[in-house]
Amino acid sequence: MTDAQLMRFPPMLVPQELHFENFAKVLDAMPLIRQFFNSIFVASAIVLGVLVTSVLAAYVLVFLNIPFKNVIFGIIMLTILVPTESLIVPKYLILVDLRWINSYPGLIVPFVASGFGIFLMRQFFLSFPKEIYEAARIDGCGHLRFVLTILVPIVRPALGVLGLYTFIGSYNMYFWPLLVINTPDMQTLQIGLQALNSSESTQPSLIYAGAAIAIAPMLVIFYLFQKSIVRGLTSGAVK
Repeated sequence: MTDAQLMRFPPMLVPQELHFENFAKVLDAMPLIRQFFNSIFVASAIVLGVLVTSVLAAYVLVFLNIPFKNVIFGIIMLTILVPTESLIVPKYLILVDLRWINSYPGLIVPFVASGFGIFLMRQFFLSFPKEIYEAARIDGCGHLRFVLTILVPIVRPALGVLGLYTFIGSYNMYFWPLLVINTPDMQTLQIGLQALNSSESTQPSLIYAGAAIAIAPMLVIFYLFQKSIVRGLTSGAVK
């Protein structure tokens, strides 16, 4: 819609004509392609890190005989209770020491481990028959081979759900990228949209066009993986 149509009262639910030039104006007003790439790359890298660390940590906590296993799991669960705001300053100081400010590692590494992800994978692994694990070990199957060829294919629905929620949270991050990024070429899409909102407050059509572009990946992911999401959420509900 045009700005005039957006400001009408009562509001128009269906546009009388389509103004696709709004999207072209957004691309001219901000480096949206670069910011879009940054958001997708950072979110995908965080998802990969969370899946790897969650599967390996849960495997150790369920299948390996290590001392103080329940204590370790309890400490991991306690990390979920720690407010995110209380960790911002320590994480930022660590990034300063590592010289990771305004870099992809600074956006990705602090989030590649998730207490919730470890808890979710552990609960799925607890329902896995231990007889299969013991038979595989007797046949000479190593730990990594067992995880990749037997365990992961069985828990794919759970991995899909964990990956989806991690991607959504990482894709929508705003405060942390705003804190550690200080150049336009490293900004994520959420920062770009906020800047567009500040600079183009008199042109709501551009703001809505940018928001529509930002929402598009989420809609595509939900459409493509909706069956996996349902399977992951209902897995184990019925014997």
